[in-house]
Amino acid sequence: MTPVTAYIALGANLEDPVAQVQAGIAALATLPRTQLVAQSSLYRTAPVGYADQPDFINAVAAVDTALTPRELLDALLAIEIDHGRVRQFANAPRTLDLDVLLYADLQMHEEGLTIPHPRMHERAFVLAPLAEIAPHWVIPGHGKVSELLRVVDSAGVTRLTAQADVA
Repeated sequence: MTPVTAYIALGANLEDPVAQVQAGIAALATLPRTQLVAQSSLYRTAPVGYADQPDFINAVAAVDTALTPRELLDALLAIEIDHGRVRQFANAPRTLDLDVLLYADLQMHEEGLTIPHPRMHERAFVLAPLAEIAPHWVIPGHGKVSELLRVVDSAGVTRLTAQADVA
C-alpha cells in the first residue's frame, strides 16, 4: 500500500500529561510502515464534557503511513494501553488518548472508527494544533482547518511556548 498522510490527536490530563503526550508522539514514530512527519506545539486546554477534572495537554501529529485505517487505530489503542489508559466513562480523565482525525481524504464510518473524526471540526483543542501543522487541509464535509478554527470558541485553549508554561 502506498503511504498516506494521517493526522492523530493526542491528549492527556493524568500522570504528568506533558510527558504522556511527548511519549505518545515518540511512540507514533515507532509504528511499523509509518513515519512521523510533523507535530504541533503542546496546548493546555480546559476539559470538554465532564468538567470536574484537570486541564488537558493536547497536540496533533502527522504521519505518513501504509497501515490501513483499522490497523492504525489498533496500533493507537495499543499505545494507549501501554501508557495506562483506562476507559471509565465518556470524557473521563486519562493518561493518554490517541485519535485518528484524518486519513488522507477518506470518509468512512464503521464500528469504532469514523473518519474524519466526529466533532473535530467543532473543537478548538483539536483545530488549534492541527492548524499549526496543516492549516490548509480540508476536513471532508466541513471545510479548511484554518477557517474552521476562526469560528470556534477557542477560550480555554493556550499554546505552550516555553518550558515554564509546561511546568
